[in-house]
Amino acid sequence: MALALGAFLAPVTALADEGGVGFWIPGQFASFAASQTDPGWSVGLNAFISKGTTPTGTFTAARGGTRVSGRTQVEDIFFVQPGYTFETPVFGGQLFVSATFGYSWINNQADSVVDRDVTRRVRRGKSIIDVTRDVQTDSNVNESGWGLDDISPMATLKWQFGSHNLMVYTTANVPTGYYDPTTLSTPGLGFWAIDGGLGYTYDGGKGLEFSITGGTTYNFQSGVDGHIDVGASWAILDPFYIGAAGYYYQQLSSDLYAPADLGAHLSRVAGAGPQAGWSFRSGGVEVDVNVRGYAEFAAENRPGGYTAWFTVTISQVKKKSDK
Repeated sequence: MALALGAFLAPVTALADEGGVGFWIPGQFASFAASQTDPGWSVGLNAFISKGTTPTGTFTAARGGTRVSGRTQVEDIFFVQPGYTFETPVFGGQLFVSATFGYSWINNQADSVVDRDVTRRVRRGKSIIDVTRDVQTDSNVNESGWGLDDISPMATLKWQFGSHNLMVYTTANVPTGYYDPTTLSTPGLGFWAIDGGLGYTYDGGKGLEFSITGGTTYNFQSGVDGHIDVGASWAILDPFYIGAAGYYYQQLSSDLYAPADLGAHLSRVAGAGPQAGWSFRSGGVEVDVNVRGYAEFAAENRPGGYTAWFTVTISQVKKKSDK
């Protein structure tokens, strides 16, 4: 959304979390996050929807150092995640590698948008000083954007110890998607990022399961974020389960190049809600379905409202005769 203002603009540098939204989408992990799967190929089909608002009259940072007030953001993303689970153990664990591709539609409405500060050097007596002012205020902004998202490779390594399952993972953002810094509604992030963390799943085989996954994101341009995803489920009737899921997302380091009056401008959000899932096998494939929704709260310096995930994972089932 950083509008072009000519040579008087400072270099446009992405914030740690532009508009409070970084690389990690909260809720990506939930139940059975660290559980092992059958070796072979798989493909995940994931739909993500969200709607969030920021208060009217309170300005928060957005792209390129702009401020926005009374913002409502709606986002619909469809992800495709092909992957492969190796049968041969790696460091005694099960290795899974994948790449995620996505397509987004985003709409933003805002009561007012104030462009980034413009700095001019002027002479005051015998001194030359920098004078900064806000320029170009837009009201009743309504804009949409759509296009390909950035590519996200991922690798996980999982170990099973009876009812206890452990996981380490790493993922990254490769800025290959459509990115337009002059709009609030652009699918791509425009920067590189890397994220990694740990996961744990307890599955005692009696229908009760609990998972927790925590990680940290480093934005190569600036900024560090932390996040925790949790899920708990109860098998009401094989193969159906119900349960709850939640997340907490916290920006850990300050935005850079945000308007100075906004200070560190750390963003955060928490969410919780129900989930349901089931699985079945047909021929040589297994299909796992999960639906979960989150009502957000404690949002600060980012839109907060609700999010939902609908995931379908189709995976290869290894036959007994396979070697």
